[in-house]
Amino acid sequence: MTDQLNPSLLKKESNNSKGISLFSATALGIGGMMGAGLFSLLGTASAHAGSYIPIAFLLGAIAASFSVYSYAKLGATFPSSGGAATFTVMSYGPGVISGGLNIFQYIAYLIAAALYAAGFSEYANTLLGGYLSLLEIKIVGVIIIILCAGINLLGTDIVGKAETLAIGFVTLALLLFSVEGIHVADVGAFKATDWSINGIAIATGILYINYQGFGVVTNSSNAMQAPHKELPLAMFSALILVTIAYLLVSTAVVLLLTPAQMALYSGHVLGDVAQIVAGKMGFVVIGASALLACAAALNATIFAASNIAADMASKITVSKALGSEVLNTEFRALTISALLVIALALAFPLDVVGKMASLAFLLVYAAITFGHIRVRKQTGAKLWPLWMAIIINLSLFTTLLLNVIESAPGSAIALGLALVGSFALEATARKYLRTKLKPH
Repeated sequence: MTDQLNPSLLKKESNNSKGISLFSATALGIGGMMGAGLFSLLGTASAHAGSYIPIAFLLGAIAASFSVYSYAKLGATFPSSGGAATFTVMSYGPGVISGGLNIFQYIAYLIAAALYAAGFSEYANTLLGGYLSLLEIKIVGVIIIILCAGINLLGTDIVGKAETLAIGFVTLALLLFSVEGIHVADVGAFKATDWSINGIAIATGILYINYQGFGVVTNSSNAMQAPHKELPLAMFSALILVTIAYLLVSTAVVLLLTPAQMALYSGHVLGDVAQIVAGKMGFVVIGASALLACAAALNATIFAASNIAADMASKITVSKALGSEVLNTEFRALTISALLVIALALAFPLDVVGKMASLAFLLVYAAITFGHIRVRKQTGAKLWPLWMAIIINLSLFTTLLLNVIESAPGSAIALGLALVGSFALEATARKYLRTKLKPH
């Protein structure tokens, strides 16, 4: 392509800021993944996969691994705080396609952040006895969004340390819960439910949002000492550790609860299972873990979204649709991002926003990986994992989209409008800028 960015510019940018360790980057990835999806979407997924939720989690991890490979190669070659926003420009060139994709993935991160805020407020209500009104639950979500935005203002190093502390507690609590849950479960009385390939595929699509956090790590690549080595290691380490936790936790859940009970407990399945395992203490510990995990995921996702927004504003080759007047500083980008997340958290219920987030990221990952094929010689990536990522992401997207059209058509329409609007906004902005910059 003739209009790609010079990689040396990105390498120069990557040397400007060093402030996150391999351990912190891994924690950032775990924090981005181990959030509201695990704690709040098990009931929704069980309606489709029944007692086969662990298989859905495993399939989701396998699907995500191909996208992780693609992102790791791209991030190591083009380190930037913009992460995937930079990948699109390097792959498609500085045009409407890359600009539109960047706006859409910015929206995708905002939707995911809204999901984590909703998960936090759901568990906060559960810990308080379920007495909060709908308005009060929404207010709790708004407060945690503001707090996480404030943490992000402190910089990547503070973000990484906050993730490390939160995820350390959450991981330990989940491992203890899983081991004890499997131990006390009556395995002999377990009866597997009926299953279907389509049902497990839908559940895999719903739970896929649990893995989207791996992309967050690429936004810290310019703050790494050696992104070529550290970024792939951090991303795959986070994916493996999170997958192990998901398999253990979901196994304990299906051994202790029927799908009907999971549907009944809905957004706080793990809290109720923990009460079965360890009484009130277990309920409180897992509830606190849910709060920390959702806050950590929200924190990491706002970090990624604001970096994409700032990147769109600072690079003349990336979208100017929101840039020159709205998102022209990191503080302003973070503020606008937080306000948009608040709007989404107030507008959509948890299960709907969860499906919307999964759909958005499945589409984004497929598009970015397709673009990766165009620059494969620069990244050194093998071709077959990239095609596998594209095929798997689009297959899961199609399966989940058909389900959403049937169950919540309004959210499918909203997501479609966001996609079309992203490219329309980019094209309009570029036309406006060309007109504005023409000599009189």
